[in-house]
Amino acid sequence: MQALARFSPQSLDLDGKAVLVTGGTGSFGRRFIEALLTQAKPRRVVVYSRDELKQSEMQIDLAERFDRETLSVMRFFLGDVRDRERMTLAMRGIDIVIHAAALKQVPAAEYNPSECIHTNVLGAENVVWASLSNHVKKVVALSTDKACNPVNLYGATKLASDKTFVAANNLSGDIGTRFSVVRYGNVVGSRGSVAPFFRRLLDRGATSLPITDDRMTRFWITLDQGVDFVLSSLDVMRGGEIFVPKIPSMRVVDLARAMAPEAKLDLVGIRPGEKLHEMMISVDDARTTVDLGDRYAIEPAFAEYKREPLKGPAPEEGFSYASDSNDEWLSGADLLAMLETKAA
Repeated sequence: MQALARFSPQSLDLDGKAVLVTGGTGSFGRRFIEALLTQAKPRRVVVYSRDELKQSEMQIDLAERFDRETLSVMRFFLGDVRDRERMTLAMRGIDIVIHAAALKQVPAAEYNPSECIHTNVLGAENVVWASLSNHVKKVVALSTDKACNPVNLYGATKLASDKTFVAANNLSGDIGTRFSVVRYGNVVGSRGSVAPFFRRLLDRGATSLPITDDRMTRFWITLDQGVDFVLSSLDVMRGGEIFVPKIPSMRVVDLARAMAPEAKLDLVGIRPGEKLHEMMISVDDARTTVDLGDRYAIEPAFAEYKREPLKGPAPEEGFSYASDSNDEWLSGADLLAMLETKAA
């Protein structure tokens, strides 16, 4: 199996800090908070989300993993990123915000565009407003590969969100809040990803698997890699960057064949709003991109605030970072091994 990249922070110190995670009951939020409680001694950790059941379930799960003293820093705050006043209340005394809340299902966004816009775009604006109002020190927002050259509404809303966070640095003035974005691909085994979907079909006795297109490729990252990438980006951010990890691609058809070698593959066609290949850095973005070794950083096109640019070589002319032209590839067997590691 191909070795997994690690994005561990070099000098980040979260001891004594107050951290708030929007969408904290989601897959990323839960794993991020577990890592935070394991690796640091934060002063306070706030889960900000709108689902009381998920918050209750998360409290039970954490109580099985951590002692009472460790969990004494936890706070669970019911609220929606659409509610600016509620979010401003929740951020009092917060040092660091991780913005993970979003509506993420492509078909649902196509059918309910206004709902997606209210959460992903106006919600991002509310996070910026609340962060500035409370003099938060650092904000990292989670993006997606679908925000680069978007062809669906979800991607378009996340592009608008990315632009909002990057431009917010120009509004902070003497407040000094710094905003950055992390952008990565499909998370192995996450809700809505293709591997669990195939597994459900096979467990129900399916003898064939639906493939939208046998040429389709995607970027892949594990949940633990995603958490480490956010932590390490928090460590190096200056404000205004979009950080992109160097991660492998995989052909979806290779995964299907690895999971069910004897199954028939039915080509069903690309769904509305779906791309054949994903891109994380476009040719136009590459003009302001620097190579940091284990990741790229898309620097802000304009910065009306004091910041020292990140140092690294620029990609060669005409560079883009897309899943079909990637230098690093996973086989279906590699991804299956990653899923087994995740389940262990």
